[in-house]
Amino acid sequence: MGRAGTGTGGAAVAVAGPLLLLLLLLARSPPAAAGDGRKSDARLVSEQFSQSPQKLAFYSWYGSTRLFRFRVPPDTVLLRWLLQASWGSGPSCTNVEITVYFRYGAPPVINPLGTSFPDNTSVQPSFLVKMLHGNTSINISHPAPGDWFVAAHLPPSSQKIEVKGFIPTCAYVFQPDMLVVRVVEVSILEPDVPLPQTLLHHPSYLKIFVPEYTQKLRLELQGCASNGSLGCPVRLTVGSATLPGNFRKVLTCTGPTQDCRLLLPSPPWGRWLQVTAKSLAGPLVSVVFNAVAALTACRPWSVSFQHLLQNSANQSGNASTGLLPLSPSYQELDRSSGAGDSPFCLRNYPVPREDLDVVSVRFRPLDQVLVQSDMPSVLRLYLNTGMDSGGSLTISLQVNKTAIANNTLVVVCVTAASPFLSFNDSLNCTTAFFQGYPLSLSASSRKATLVIPYPETDNWYLSLQLVCPESPKECEQALVPVETTLYLVPCLNDCGPYGQCLLLRTHSYLYAGCSCKAEASVYAYTMFFSTFYHACDQPGEAVLCILNYDTLQYCDFLGSGVSIWVTILCMARLKAALKYVLFLLGTLVFAMSLQMDRRAAWNTMGPCLFAIMVMVTMWVYRCGRRRHCYPTSWQRWIFYLLPGISMATVAITIYTTMMTSDNYYYTHSIWHMLLAGSAAFLLPPREQHTDPWACSQKLPCHYEICKNHREELYTVT
Repeated sequence: MGRAGTGTGGAAVAVAGPLLLLLLLLARSPPAAAGDGRKSDARLVSEQFSQSPQKLAFYSWYGSTRLFRFRVPPDTVLLRWLLQASWGSGPSCTNVEITVYFRYGAPPVINPLGTSFPDNTSVQPSFLVKMLHGNTSINISHPAPGDWFVAAHLPPSSQKIEVKGFIPTCAYVFQPDMLVVRVVEVSILEPDVPLPQTLLHHPSYLKIFVPEYTQKLRLELQGCASNGSLGCPVRLTVGSATLPGNFRKVLTCTGPTQDCRLLLPSPPWGRWLQVTAKSLAGPLVSVVFNAVAALTACRPWSVSFQHLLQNSANQSGNASTGLLPLSPSYQELDRSSGAGDSPFCLRNYPVPREDLDVVSVRFRPLDQVLVQSDMPSVLRLYLNTGMDSGGSLTISLQVNKTAIANNTLVVVCVTAASPFLSFNDSLNCTTAFFQGYPLSLSASSRKATLVIPYPETDNWYLSLQLVCPESPKECEQALVPVETTLYLVPCLNDCGPYGQCLLLRTHSYLYAGCSCKAEASVYAYTMFFSTFYHACDQPGEAVLCILNYDTLQYCDFLGSGVSIWVTILCMARLKAALKYVLFLLGTLVFAMSLQMDRRAAWNTMGPCLFAIMVMVTMWVYRCGRRRHCYPTSWQRWIFYLLPGISMATVAITIYTTMMTSDNYYYTHSIWHMLLAGSAAFLLPPREQHTDPWACSQKLPCHYEICKNHREELYTVT
């Protein structure tokens, strides 16, 4: 992987774009050339992919980035990104630094503002480059085929509010182009079949298909000789490059032996694996060898529905014994994997995929996952549709206190492409080309949670196995049930109490992001202007007027009326769109009525009575639909609603009947305190986080009656 910059300006790139891209690609020797670079390789072809330029924005949230998605074809040996940036020539245009991120399989996870992620969130550092005016190129050898994402943005926003049309702006334009060099003639390496190869000027391009349930892959170069003499000057590159991580395997065979081998545990299942052999000898030296691939397959034991029912029945009488004994089905498993048959390598628990909404999926095994020490229990999560990488994968595991002993440990590994199966050898949670996410459950820590934002497009696997570090024999007969909660959600915790989840779109690809929002600005407005209005409305010379008296009085009355209006409408629990429309409409009505006569009682009482009618109507509607009182909690009535209504009633009584010129300073202060206290009591509680689909009734056939409580997400393009 390399980076190169040119001095060509953005305008020149726009004029001679395709020609310049081709020249840049051809200026570099073919990546596969070894030794004599003067002879071209007829097996290589080049292709170019481009997307329309987009205007960049200063970063304030993830929607400020410009996301591009490219599809890298199979058998690609070189990927070159050409990044072009340009902007205008006005006085407001400065040489601003542009940040560009790259990631394979999913949008890049970025954090330019340095904010904290939620607990248990795993975030890998992003691969990024920073560029200025002009163009920059990024080279990646042997990239993984599939979706690649490029995201770009300007530096973080200064949060300064600027009036459009009065302050000049500058348009910063960014365009990425992708050039690939791929092989059109690739030799197929079949398992256990030697494939003769000769290296002279160019490398050998091979590939082997790795079927499912492959436990190990061994690649070997046999009978290697260089110009008739012993020795194997060959560099073997296996796998494809991904970003931000790169787990390609490189084996350099330089010893005097004729054989050279590479062992790969848990290679990626159900796909072709690239293998490149390159000569390390001189340009006129020929190297011959036989390439051999050997696959070690294991037999999965699939947990059937009948076995799950049988296990559940057997476990009901043994739940209090701490560690559950082996059920008959597992004893049958041990007998069936005798010497005459190939051994089992894993227990496969089928996990149905339930699509709930856009970028919202639920995975749920038919029953509890049972974990033992002899082999891992594996769950497969299908996240390979190409539209699942725009959300957050949430994995929550829990074990019952009575089901696990003090000296036992349930080790968990979350991986993509293939499961981790080597618990008996190592606990590093690493497959052939992927560094997994380790978790663990024990008697002292019975719950584990993992959140993966923007998971890669692939099949994901959960591998679980029971481990007894102090006494392995105690685990031989142990059986621990583990409860799983597996979701793909657009935004974690619906972006919290002060955020909103938005769907973003780039062409046909959808992904989610969080945007912060305010809800209490009207109360801050009221408090500010009420404070300075009363500081100005004082007898004598000790007064403080930041504005003229009439303006401060108007703002105080307006803020007080709108605060009451907003509080009552919040109690009505309206839909977000209707609530915000009424917020704005009520503010306009208050502004008009106070301008006509700000001391008229009905100018304030009229809109407030209308808001009360809306609230009562919504409460009666909910009572009729739910067939019980709303709000449903008696604690809500006793400790919040009744005190709030009482304080508001006393405040209105004091305001309308008890104020005189002599007691104004006291009664008016009491009025403000009671009104603020009533708002604190009457405002509805913060909405608790609920799953996007709430399931209230579970049926005996392992299905549930569910209802979607999530409001539709807004799509931002």
